[in-house]
Amino acid sequence: MSLHLWWLYVTAVFLISATPGPNMLHVMTQSIAHGPRKAMMTMAGLMSAVLLCLIASALGLGALLEASPQLFDLLRYAGVAYLIWLGIRAWRAPVSTGGGIAAQPQSAGALYGTGLLTGLSNPKLIIFAAALFPQFIDTDRPFVIQLAILVVSFVVIESFWYSVYALGGTKLKRWLEPANRQQMFNRGTGVLFIGFGGALLGARA
Repeated sequence: MSLHLWWLYVTAVFLISATPGPNMLHVMTQSIAHGPRKAMMTMAGLMSAVLLCLIASALGLGALLEASPQLFDLLRYAGVAYLIWLGIRAWRAPVSTGGGIAAQPQSAGALYGTGLLTGLSNPKLIIFAAALFPQFIDTDRPFVIQLAILVVSFVVIESFWYSVYALGGTKLKRWLEPANRQQMFNRGTGVLFIGFGGALLGARA
């Protein structure tokens, strides 16, 4: 892979990763609820999901999902159900009278697990990676090294945007001190998660 191709890839991933989606929304809400330090476990779960999807795509799962609509739909429906469940839970979340979003204490493992499941809720990431990677692979150069460069670059960029959204959630926490704003935020977040689920339901590989 030439340096020019790598820069094209980095630019594309940087812009794609910046786009608000369920992963970024989840990071922001967890940062508001539990603080940026605990939200790092959520980020770790999301990043693990991203790595699993990228590696699975490299191993051929992307091609398998494209060839098997039934398997893709099964994964897609599971992802839809999970996103809608997150949306309902956010909509029904209690508000705090002491400022900030009310949240039950969660262990590091629970935060990691919800991040992992949120990241795995969209199987189209596997298809995306399967379509994206070949555009930047030079067949005349070692495949594994190039794949490692692409994956590491993706992880670094994605981690940067996770941090941006987490810090944004920390700043938003002050604005959410009034109970009516908390309720508005909870319901808005719920609608967005349900909307992401609906968009995934209507998507096709």
